[in-house]
Amino acid sequence: MLVLAICCMSLLIVSLDNTVLNVALPSMRRELNASVAGMQWTIDAYTLVLASLLILAGSTADRVGRRKVFAIGLALFTLGSVLCSLAPSLEWLIVFRMVQALGGAMLNPVAMSIITNTFTEPAERARAIGVWGAVAGIAMAAGPVIGGVLVDSVGWRSIFWLNIPVGLLAMALTLRYVPESRADRPRRPDPVGQLLVIALLGSVTYGIIEAPASGWTSGLILGCAAVAVAALVGLLMYEPRRAEPLIDPRFFRSAPFSGATVIAVSAFAGMSGFLFLNTLYLQDVRGLDALHAGLYMLPMAALTFLAAPVAGRMVGTRGPRLPLLIAGVTMATSGLLFAVFSAGSSTPLMFTGYVLFGLGFGMVNAPITNTAVSGMPRAQAGVAAAVASTSRQTGGTLGVAVMGAVLAAGMAGGADFAGATGPAWWIITACGVLVLVVGAVTSGPWALATAERTARTLEGPPPASPSRAGAPPRA
Repeated sequence: MLVLAICCMSLLIVSLDNTVLNVALPSMRRELNASVAGMQWTIDAYTLVLASLLILAGSTADRVGRRKVFAIGLALFTLGSVLCSLAPSLEWLIVFRMVQALGGAMLNPVAMSIITNTFTEPAERARAIGVWGAVAGIAMAAGPVIGGVLVDSVGWRSIFWLNIPVGLLAMALTLRYVPESRADRPRRPDPVGQLLVIALLGSVTYGIIEAPASGWTSGLILGCAAVAVAALVGLLMYEPRRAEPLIDPRFFRSAPFSGATVIAVSAFAGMSGFLFLNTLYLQDVRGLDALHAGLYMLPMAALTFLAAPVAGRMVGTRGPRLPLLIAGVTMATSGLLFAVFSAGSSTPLMFTGYVLFGLGFGMVNAPITNTAVSGMPRAQAGVAAAVASTSRQTGGTLGVAVMGAVLAAGMAGGADFAGATGPAWWIITACGVLVLVVGAVTSGPWALATAERTARTLEGPPPASPSRAGAPPRA
């Protein structure tokens, strides 16, 4: 339980950093004279680096030691927080957010790997992951309120001070109490695969954010599209040929694992877009200060906090199907309230949408995480957890990029805020529907059978690389 608490501290500072930052966006935009795209980059520079390096961090921790990588991550994240609080301009803030992300990439997947190797019994692991999800709910509940108080009283720079004492305490406890562990058969580095992942995520994100200003048919955006396609083709051709790839294609033979990846991208895209739009709406359109904007979003955060441990218990006793179905229905319904009934114009209807979305998001996290690591050999727990975390961060990156691009394009065309965000709410609704459909398809008997077959395959030796077929074994 002490190890679980220490790991949850890392999740707390990472999650708190994101929720606090959303409330501070309007204040930061005014002081730094930033555009909508600039605000997108303060979020996406972090999530992009995080998504690109999570798998590398997970496999590195399996190889060199999970406690060591976890402690380094805490140190880098704390340093990045100090630098962000001192940033003299938007450009430097974005750079320092990337420093934070270097540390953050070493935290969540490695912490989940430590938890997986600590809680070996499936029901206990599910309950531990439920606690893990509840911490994210606590951060969501506390973040907007704490951020609002700090922004209104001290200024937006103070939001980064929150991470410093928690990070230092977690680092000291990690070095004292967390046992060192490594995989029995860790993967070798895959620098080519890593570069292809960075090129794919970076080109897609940059293209989406900059397209409203540059034009969708401009040379810059078409170049980003070409790089993204080339990187994706390269991954699909190169990774299966490696004996130990960065992303093991065999993982995706498991329908629950593949479904968890799709659900994570959809749910976190919807969540990040939901927060981004509502934060700007409450402060820029309704004219609320940061504190009152945070209080308005408290019902959503409270439901996430309450639903997360319930979802963990449901996964432990009944499996992931029911919480996934509840998550899909409630998230899609919330999106419909804003898309069809303009929930933002009615405070009771808006709060209903917040409650529904918070309930759905609280239900979705535990089944994603549990499904990602269940059935996988414990030796590869870091990689499996990192793929799930990468899916979350990729979804978060795409959510802010797409919703911000839709908003910028709509307002450039002369629409007001409500009109400009109409298509974005339909995208969020589609994310909820995708969670519902994929959750239903990948949690039945057929899907569980594919997971069992995949687990048996992964327990054996990896297939030989075709490029070395027929070659004598190395000494």
